[in-house]
Parts: sequence; C-alpha cells; structure tokens
Amino acid sequence: MTESARQRPLRVDARRNYERIVAAAQEMFAADGVGASLEEIARRAGVGSATLHRHFPSRRSLLEVVFHDRVEALCSRAREHAAHSSPGDALLAWLRDLNTYAAASRGLAASLLHDGRDADLLHHNESCRAAITAAAAELLHRAQQAGTVRPDVRAEDLLALVNAISLVTEQHDDDAQANRLLDIAIDGIRPSR
Repeated sequence: MTESARQRPLRVDARRNYERIVAAAQEMFAADGVGASLEEIARRAGVGSATLHRHFPSRRSLLEVVFHDRVEALCSRAREHAAHSSPGDALLAWLRDLNTYAAASRGLAASLLHDGRDADLLHHNESCRAAITAAAAELLHRAQQAGTVRPDVRAEDLLALVNAISLVTEQHDDDAQANRLLDIAIDGIRPSR
C-alpha cells in the first residue's frame, strides 16, 4: 500500500479484507513462521492474492503489522493488569501473557533471526520495542516498589528470559514446559526471604 493510500480511510469492504488478512496472517505466522505461504494466507482470509498484495506489497509489510498489533495487545494487557491487580500479581500475570504470546509465536523469533531479509524486523520497529520495554518497566517498577521483586532485576532481563524460554521450547511444541520454565524464572526474581 502506498503512503498516500495508508493515510486515506479504507472503504468498509477494504477494511474488512485488511482485517481478515491480518487475522489469517497471525494464525499462519504462529503456526508456520515467517515463511508461511502468502497465497494460503489470502485463501484463509477469503481474498485473492492481488487483494493481499494491494494491502501488503511485501511479506515484511505484513509481518510488521502483525508484530505491531501483537505488541499493542500486550501493552494493553499490561495496563489492564496494573489497573486491576496488586503490583506483584500484575507483573506476574503479564509475564504469563508474554510467555503465552511467545509460545503462540513459536518459530517466529528463530525465523526472523535466520531470514536475512527479515532479521532486522525488531530493530527497525523501535517504537514496538520501546512500547513493550516500557510496559515491562512500569509493571516491574511497581512490583519493586511493593517489595515483591528483587531491586536488581531490569525490564530487559525479564524480556530476555521470556524470549529465551520461547527459543528453548519452540522445537518441542510444549507449552507446559514453557510455563514451568517461567515459574522457575519467576521464583528467581522474587526477593530472598
């Protein structure tokens, strides 16, 4: 989609197609990684290949939208947890959300690291990286102020732990193991008794 086309509001049918493409892409990228067939994404969305390419001229443009939408949802969940839970519980619930997201995206991180064209997706999307780090930092700060998390833990440490758990468990397709590993990590960030 050209820059001027992005600035114009989409017609109702075009908006619906766009949303169906993004939803299908989220499912396919989670299942098959970034190499998922664009034609299969179009088929699952109920649109033609030309419609997909009109909205997303490259695989990368579709990946960026999917990644951005997921980051926005995670940041929204962080705000919800902060509003409705104690500081320690909010952080732990959000880390579980992040772990679930990472498990659902199994293979995506490795695909991004090994595909030369898309390996810098996270680096080019600094606003997403900043948003997720800020969400983690805010929850962490509140939990540290409440004394439920060690003072030496950093937001980047928590994000690296969840990412590492995702990378270690992605070949096993074992969400239970990912959750056990997160529980071990959570025990490690609690203050000593």
